Amino acid sequence: MKHIFIINPAAGKTDKTAEYTAKIEQSCAGLDYEIAVSKGPGDCTRIAREAAESGEEVRLYACGGDGTLNEVVAGAAGFDNAAVTVYVGGSGNDFVKIFNDRDAFRDLSRLLDARTAEFDLIDCNGDLSLNICCVGLDSRIGAEMSRFKRLPFVSGSFAYILSILANLCKGISEHYIVEVDGERIDGEQTFICVANARYYGGGFYAIPDAQPDDGLLDILLVKKLRLWQVPGALVKYKAGRYRELGEIARHIRTDAITVRCDRESPVNLDGEIRMAQVARMKIADKKIRFFYPKGLTYSAEGRVLSAEL
Repeated sequence: MKHIFIINPAAGKTDKTAEYTAKIEQSCAGLDYEIAVSKGPGDCTRIAREAAESGEEVRLYACGGDGTLNEVVAGAAGFDNAAVTVYVGGSGNDFVKIFNDRDAFRDLSRLLDARTAEFDLIDCNGDLSLNICCVGLDSRIGAEMSRFKRLPFVSGSFAYILSILANLCKGISEHYIVEVDGERIDGEQTFICVANARYYGGGFYAIPDAQPDDGLLDILLVKKLRLWQVPGALVKYKAGRYRELGEIARHIRTDAITVRCDRESPVNLDGEIRMAQVARMKIADKKIRFFYPKGLTYSAEGRVLSAEL
């Protein structure tokens, strides 16, 4: 088995290539391993796909944050000989927060002794997402987060808050047509969250019920909010208490949804932004093998953990 470490120098605030390389060389002595450094957007996907297409059993380590993991997953999806994890170093690292010890993904010795599970993916207009897709205010906020992350001393969570404030000035809700389970919902929505996992936006606990291996999407439709409602709603939403929003929020569990916008709008896929007027999201035909340190669990509260591979 070959271990391939895919480093994204653009992840986080500083280039951690040298730091990653030193730790990898120290921990992987005697193993068959390779270090590949991304040269730009999409390169992590290319590296992962070429490794998977080799037919050799490979373990791919996305060295960075959620965006790096998204690219590596896109390259390895559907290959039974390839498994993916994240050796964290980005600014958000929201996906691994579904595990009961996210700091374990900073310990390379634990990642080298791992279990593997098969996770679902979201297909959004042909692009793949492991974590969460969203349309609306949240996606607009995500589209501008990168600008705030570049400011000194601004964390992922604080960048999210700054982007919220900036976008509130542009309007809270927009008109969408949502098609789900044979129903057509025509009206103003603040945002539409489509979840395979549970955290995004630097720590927002979006839908605590979401489970990445159950073959279903957990969707939250949040109706038009008044300005005075926004602070309280965001506090509850961030803490995973969307049920306390009452009739403003509607939770749907299904395998597909289509969102039609009045104009081209940002769609957020694991922190990566795509522009679309129609966003068709469904459980992807492809799955991803994901490996994680032994002893960890990722089950949503009250839901059953699927058998590990």
